[in-house]
Amino acid sequence: MKLLIADDHPIFRKGLYDILDKAFPGSTILECDSGDEAYKAVIAHKPDISILDINMPEINGIEVAKMIIEKVPTAKIVILTMYKEKEMVRKAMNIGVSGYIIKDFAANEIIDCINKVLDNKKFIGPTLRSEYNDLTIGKKGQGIAGVLGALSQAELKTLKLVNQNKSSKEIAELLFLSEKTIENYRSKICQKLGLPPRNNSLMLWVSENKDLLATLTEF
Repeated sequence: MKLLIADDHPIFRKGLYDILDKAFPGSTILECDSGDEAYKAVIAHKPDISILDINMPEINGIEVAKMIIEKVPTAKIVILTMYKEKEMVRKAMNIGVSGYIIKDFAANEIIDCINKVLDNKKFIGPTLRSEYNDLTIGKKGQGIAGVLGALSQAELKTLKLVNQNKSSKEIAELLFLSEKTIENYRSKICQKLGLPPRNNSLMLWVSENKDLLATLTEF
């Protein structure tokens, strides 16, 4: 397994490195101390999971995550930060990150987070979940913020067009993207909504959630 840690505090980075090295022996662990370096390293080395701080020189972690996911929609990113404000968490999840952990609890939560993310599941630290229970995603009836809060803007646009019975080819033409990119978005949407990997699973979900999708506005 290949992991990437991006944080500009060398002492914290070393501590996290030691935790991951012990928990996942034999893994390759890359280190970066700036947002720009992190982006370049992810594109070049394609780690299985990238762990990003928010406050970093050159480019902050949220922007780095957005850039990475736009370039590689299947990338798995965990935000590890001191920011615990609800809107910051929601912003990160909207971009499409796979996990969000507060640094104070990193030692207790990071291993569980990585295992969940590797299993294509979302992870929000238990402390945050207890404070913001509407951040949990994937359960029917939770509302627009709960169910769709983890989707990126590109994925939301795709989902809205799926709801209009557009094919992947038609969506690609409307969004000026390749059909392969749209298929990647559809796959990510299914993962984030906890849907089985069947060809019609997303269409079935859409048909069952027409009222929820009707709340989607233009982006």
